[in-house]
Amino acid sequence: MTVLLGKDIPVGAPTADERIGLHSPAGLPSTPAAAATQRPIEGSVHSWDLSTGVDGPGTRFVTFLAGCPLACLYCHNPDTMKMRNGKRTSADDVLAEAAKYTTFIKASGGGATISGGEPLLQPVFAGELFHRMKHELGLHTALDTSGFLGVRATDAMLRDIDLVLLDIKSWDRDTYKKVTARELQPTLDFAHRLADLGKEVHVRFVLVPGLTDAPANIEGVAAFAGSLGNVSRVDVLPFHKLGQSKWEALDMPFTLAETPSPGPEQVDAAKRIFEAHGLTAV
Repeated sequence: MTVLLGKDIPVGAPTADERIGLHSPAGLPSTPAAAATQRPIEGSVHSWDLSTGVDGPGTRFVTFLAGCPLACLYCHNPDTMKMRNGKRTSADDVLAEAAKYTTFIKASGGGATISGGEPLLQPVFAGELFHRMKHELGLHTALDTSGFLGVRATDAMLRDIDLVLLDIKSWDRDTYKKVTARELQPTLDFAHRLADLGKEVHVRFVLVPGLTDAPANIEGVAAFAGSLGNVSRVDVLPFHKLGQSKWEALDMPFTLAETPSPGPEQVDAAKRIFEAHGLTAV
């Protein structure tokens, strides 16, 4: 049976592209989800947490939505890949939880981040959360995304988003496909759109020895990010295997089990490449 989560994406549709809605962007709302006809808006939520330093500035209330169109080899939350692994939750419930921490969050210069999984797999639900986090709770908002489903982010949604954390996983197209099982171009298209809108972006790049660490690959990402004009920071994230136990618990093969984490010298070398293009790399 097909089930709709918050008027977003049908679970169990015949193909992957149909499941993520690549063939029907025209059917998406053109306004924040608050204007949708059915209330309360609901979606598939994996979990929420308070985070400092890794999901945007200050202390953040981070909502992790379930479901992702990518299959990244190094994903540290493989339990968020499928929407059915989440819990059907109303936006009211998420807002009520976030409201408990708003005083503390604002004092730290923080805000609210919608992560995943991939938030844009559930654009109506994500749009509802962004709209209400910003306008009802007065929080700085951030979207953590691969950009692959950037066409699903309406201009109205983006107006409610203060910062986009954009994962650019590789510049080499073959490597990107190997890492994610998807194509790079939609992410680049979304990055250009964000630049045209003047939206602040933090680029995230995971440094994986033997996979994404080739200097030419890093140079490609750095040159692209430096050309946009709206990238205020680049996070060079060292590959780690902290999520390996989750892969094993899900009976999924973790193909990077023998891959080492990069050393400090490798991370610093990658940062210098980004800095050479006028970017702040941390």
